[in-house]
Amino acid sequence: MAKIVRVDNLYKSFGGNHVLKGATISFEEGKVSSIIGQSGTGKSVLIKSIIGVFEPDAGDIYFRDTDLVKADERVRKEVRRHFGYLFQDSALFDSMTVEENIAFPLIESLGVRDRAQIRRTVREKLEWIGLPGIENVFPAELSGGMRKRVGLARTLAIQPEVLLFDEPTTGLDPVLAESINDLIVRVNREFGITCILITHDIQATFRISDYIGFLYDGQIQAQGRPEELADTEHPVLRRFITNSFAELRV
Repeated sequence: MAKIVRVDNLYKSFGGNHVLKGATISFEEGKVSSIIGQSGTGKSVLIKSIIGVFEPDAGDIYFRDTDLVKADERVRKEVRRHFGYLFQDSALFDSMTVEENIAFPLIESLGVRDRAQIRRTVREKLEWIGLPGIENVFPAELSGGMRKRVGLARTLAIQPEVLLFDEPTTGLDPVLAESINDLIVRVNREFGITCILITHDIQATFRISDYIGFLYDGQIQAQGRPEELADTEHPVLRRFITNSFAELRV
């Protein structure tokens, strides 16, 4: 299977805080991949570097054969249209209705001006996430789980090839969290979108992921299929997995 995104020897520091210290990982096209690790290990920094929020100090980030670190801004802007990003808090615009939120990237990123096409796309995506008929509702009127779904609908509207999720189930109860994880699987299977997650939900990670990378001390210390990591001999990862599943049993 082709590698759609590759991160090679990535370094990123903030002042004296060395967050990424040569992180290397690749993501297979059309698969669900997750990056796990303890809080503060740089998971968000890694995926925000992939989408260009942070400029790495050293290393390379490839989308297919294009090195986004070395590419000029015109090429970066074009390539990043292939990426979608679901923020941890959904990042909906409070002053806009649901329809206006979902339409925003269609208008601003893709330049769509046909109002009928925009309304049709909004309706289709809301039906797909199971929330038809809420076009005129404002984000403040939605529950946390509904905001997550609308954020997903907004991202899907631009038809990305790669969709990155930043802690998609944070703040949700177990039932809602499972429904969001199931939606991620549907996104992958029904649209063929490559999904990359960072998450603390270890049980769900092992259930829905095709591939997992463990970030620790600024580097990907272990990576592989879920069954491979479940049998890891890496001491920190072994302890991390054991403690995570122990918390679930409490």
